[in-house]
Amino acid sequence: MTRTLDIVIIGLSLSSSWGNGHATTFRSLIRGLDAGGHRVLFLERDVPWYASQRDLPDPDFCQLAYYSSVTELSESFSTVIKSADAVIIGSYVPEGVAIIEAVAALSPKLLCFYDIDTPVTLAKLDRGDEEYLTLQQIPIFDAYFSFSGGEVLTRLEKDYGARRAIELYCSVDAQCYQNTGEACEWDLGYLGTYSPDRQPTLERLLIEPARALPHLRFVVAGPQYPDTIDWPANVERIDHLPPQDHPSFYSRQRFTLNVTRADMIAAGWSPSVRLFEAAACGTPIISDDWRGLGELFPEGEAICIARSTDDVVDVLTGMNERRRMDMSTTARARVMELHTGNARALYLVSALERLADDPAARGEEPQRFQDEDRGERNVAKSA
Repeated sequence: MTRTLDIVIIGLSLSSSWGNGHATTFRSLIRGLDAGGHRVLFLERDVPWYASQRDLPDPDFCQLAYYSSVTELSESFSTVIKSADAVIIGSYVPEGVAIIEAVAALSPKLLCFYDIDTPVTLAKLDRGDEEYLTLQQIPIFDAYFSFSGGEVLTRLEKDYGARRAIELYCSVDAQCYQNTGEACEWDLGYLGTYSPDRQPTLERLLIEPARALPHLRFVVAGPQYPDTIDWPANVERIDHLPPQDHPSFYSRQRFTLNVTRADMIAAGWSPSVRLFEAAACGTPIISDDWRGLGELFPEGEAICIARSTDDVVDVLTGMNERRRMDMSTTARARVMELHTGNARALYLVSALERLADDPAARGEEPQRFQDEDRGERNVAKSA
């Protein structure tokens, strides 16, 4: 780092993790920025849903402020938006299209988009759904930071007109996510909000194994699951777990399950924050399969890939304790090296500083910029 940056982030939610993963992603990233000496103002739309479920109303690692309308945002925060070294607008922000227009009109020094839902965003745009971002707005951003990497970055530039598409995966706060040393309560668990497109995989990789293994214990934590689901008697249900309870939840599982949304499977290279959190807690992971997963967690070494109910049953009944622990150790080491909030913040700052310090780079061919800045592995190792 050569200097302290002032960054404004306009995101879905920082104060409430209820029913969304954005808060967890932003918290880890911003804590990393704070640890690096950077100043962040997070602007959150004051909406009843999150206002009634705030589990972090007063963060100690950034300034958090609320706005009630696009007009209030552009008028009350115009000075700080204009003076900031970078303004980052997130995906799924209420009235996101109008927010982007209003912020762009203020001509910030750097205007970036952070898409924590890239595969979903692109699928929506392909359907003509411009809920929080329009196709015409993508080229106005100096950088399009993407939850997804790999081939998605090329698509963003070639097919959607992004000036710079740079992966910015989610991350884990290494200080918050560690094994708690509690006794194991469940043989397999899953943490995630109900999603219709994930439910068939959850049925195949957890509910059916639970039926086949009635002597083992299972758990599913997360809100919005319909009452019509037929849960086996050995599957415990927890409606909601605030982030501070996640380490304890993972630490009490023998294995944890990762289930990926259909749009993210189709895109590939879209790791859920749950992968990094579970690994940081030393819990071995069983996951569905998608392109790019093996680059993050080598199959058989750092993760178990399950393609059927039988695959899960085999792991739960056939893997010995030494191999289970070796797998968890390998996964945790990779996450601690490459996927912490500090590593991700370092990567983000590097990209922002390059854009700010070398304005000519903003007019270069996208691939040249990415060849120099893409690759969180190298940046993380230099931390």
